[in-house]
Amino acid sequence: MPGPSRGRPVRRPLSVRGPAPGRRRGGNSRVRLAVGRLLLVGALLLAGVKLVQVQGFQAEALSAQAERQRATEIDIPAPRGSILDRNGNQLAFSVEARALYVVPPRMREEWATALAADPDIGSFEDRIADIAAFIEQTLGKEVAGQKTDRDTMLAKLSLDTTYVELVDNVDPGKAAVITEKYNNVGSEYRAVRVYPNGELASNIIGAANWRKNEDPPATRGLLGLEIAQDNLLAGSNGQRIVDTMQGNDNVVIPGPNRSRELAAAIPGKSLELTLDVDTQYALQGMVTEYTKKTKARSGSAVVLDVRTGEILAMANDKTFDPNDFGKATEDQLRNIAVTSVFEPGSVNKVVTAAAAIEDGIYQPDSVLEVDGRIKVADRTISDWWQHGPLDMTFTGVFAKSSNVGTLLTAQKIGQDRYSDMLRKFGLGKRTQSGLPGEEPGYVPPLNQWSGSTFGNLPIGQGLNMTLLQMTSMYQAIANDGVRIPPRIVRAEVSDDGGRKEMSPPDGERVVSPQTAKTVRDMFRSVMQNASGPDALVQSGTGTPAALPGYQISGKTGTAQQIDPKCGCYSSSDYWITFAGILPADNPRFVVGIMLDNPTESPQSAAPLFRDVASYLSQRYQVPMSAEQSPTVPLVL
Repeated sequence: MPGPSRGRPVRRPLSVRGPAPGRRRGGNSRVRLAVGRLLLVGALLLAGVKLVQVQGFQAEALSAQAERQRATEIDIPAPRGSILDRNGNQLAFSVEARALYVVPPRMREEWATALAADPDIGSFEDRIADIAAFIEQTLGKEVAGQKTDRDTMLAKLSLDTTYVELVDNVDPGKAAVITEKYNNVGSEYRAVRVYPNGELASNIIGAANWRKNEDPPATRGLLGLEIAQDNLLAGSNGQRIVDTMQGNDNVVIPGPNRSRELAAAIPGKSLELTLDVDTQYALQGMVTEYTKKTKARSGSAVVLDVRTGEILAMANDKTFDPNDFGKATEDQLRNIAVTSVFEPGSVNKVVTAAAAIEDGIYQPDSVLEVDGRIKVADRTISDWWQHGPLDMTFTGVFAKSSNVGTLLTAQKIGQDRYSDMLRKFGLGKRTQSGLPGEEPGYVPPLNQWSGSTFGNLPIGQGLNMTLLQMTSMYQAIANDGVRIPPRIVRAEVSDDGGRKEMSPPDGERVVSPQTAKTVRDMFRSVMQNASGPDALVQSGTGTPAALPGYQISGKTGTAQQIDPKCGCYSSSDYWITFAGILPADNPRFVVGIMLDNPTESPQSAAPLFRDVASYLSQRYQVPMSAEQSPTVPLVL
């Protein structure tokens, strides 16, 4: 038998362990499958435990949390205060109203839920048709100019949107009837501002309305005292929690038990004005009629209480109805008694008269030699009537409204003293009356006076003022020399009836009591209506203002307007003014009147003053004067 080959390596046999890798793969798969099954069972067990915990032990807490997430804090509008006259008559007040609305997605959800419980309730279209019919049945076919008939309501209820307002300004009682029957119809608070007297004093009171798009919605003042006193009238809003639509906190879900009050609203305070509604009504009618009669562009009048400076009435010929103020023009909205300025003309001569008497320069019967014209710097100024040299009493200078005599007197007073008197009479600054939009007027600063300035100011040109300022000047003379700034607000009245009187403003002494009385007596001659051969010469410029049985003190005024074409004084357009005191011997009232360029006779404000004074004497039962005004010499 042959032996192994010498020199060759021995060859190892091939491996026969091929199946082993297969056995290893199969074993790992079974392990992974077993582990996966265990993990899945564990996860299901954990999920089941959590589900039991949530649905069982935590259900109430989580439900409350969901409710909290849907709840929203909103404001409760505060009731707005009223505006009253001095006797408690309402000039403006608010009444509650409601806006009815629906949330269509919520309505459909509630209908679907009800349908599942009772398949016989009818279609959604039947449901909203019932609501539409009931709204018409309850409200009628129109509310505050809005259609509420069945077809209109049905069209709104059918809209595919998140929120639909059905009708605004609904009576709260009628709104409650609808929402109680159909709790998926919501009701929102509204406040309707009411002005029971329409146009009466509207330039003073202004207007306010409900602003539903503001945050928070509320009644807001738009003009006049309604906006000037908005913070006081508005009060402070309260707060409540309501359910709102997800993603829109402005849409409150209607239905019971969805609202909870957190803090009550604090009502606004009411304003008691100094106005007397009867006097305001009479004055407004007279101003409107007289302005039309004379064909003036505009007219205005003010009545002040002499002792307090309170504004009893303030009327303009152009007014508006604040219940429908959207139709008003810009001219109708303005209170021109405080927002328009004008050159007063000869009414301003009271400053010269008061300064000359106060400083002892002249007495009422002092005689001045008055020519028909006077030169001041580069200007020549004439009297309104042609005449040569005249011997005029100091009283006659003002009764006849002599420009020359006034300027002669002003030159003796001097520029410094005259400028100081203008300030004391309150010119060039606002009166702080409390009326919005009040203009300060304009008096040129003393350091800017030119040579001719002192030829203009004493005769009422070259400066301007409001009608309220002009009337306030004469209040100082009527009130024994103390000027009390005029005011419009008399008291604040709380919702519980508490009343807080406004402190009267401090008065400023302009002249002494004796000077004021002397000037009042002198200015009675403006109304002097003499008789005899010299009647025309010895009569004043304001005779139509005289009121039988009463001493009247006052002054007429005529001032040229500026012609915008040339920047010079017009020879055809004038401001016509009058300021008067009733009665002169025991002053109670001061009346100021302004007419913008009357073109029809009488081109004077004196007759209007007489009518106003006649009304005041009757309304307030003013005793007649003990004696008539004496007739005094004006021209010697």
